[in-house]
Amino acid sequence: MPVWERSSTVRVVPPARPRKLAKVPFVELADGRLQGVVSSGSDIGRVYVSSIAAGTYAYACSTNNNRPCGGARGGFCNHIRALVAEAVLQYGAERVARYLKAEPGDGELDGAGLVASLAATRPAPGGSSAAAPVFSRFLRHLTYLELEPVTAPLPEMHWFPSTGAVA
Repeated sequence: MPVWERSSTVRVVPPARPRKLAKVPFVELADGRLQGVVSSGSDIGRVYVSSIAAGTYAYACSTNNNRPCGGARGGFCNHIRALVAEAVLQYGAERVARYLKAEPGDGELDGAGLVASLAATRPAPGGSSAAAPVFSRFLRHLTYLELEPVTAPLPEMHWFPSTGAVA
């Protein structure tokens, strides 16, 4: 039996490049979407939940209180652009493009290039608004940061990936 099958932890794929969490504290490729939480540029107390659907590139952006983003009319808003850029840093441009089923142009494959490629398809607003579950997952992740460091196992974290070596 391989060592990883005897462990309750899984290996974590390290980020493609380090990223700062102030602008986009949470980004994930899940539920058929690139989705995450993006801080407001104008109000420190407001965050936006943004997403792009794989394949159709339908997008949604709203506050955590489900108020629509004013900039997401007729094209990607700055929150969605920031989300894509941070996803590229976290997962790598190839993985994000593959997940979204995007075929980037001949230009350099980075966050801006991927956004330009997606925008060229003229995506429509109205992607599935997953604001509530995405924001809930984000808040759940934040609670783990507040836990005191202990060596005893935490039952609710038995699934949580470990960055340590498997013994």
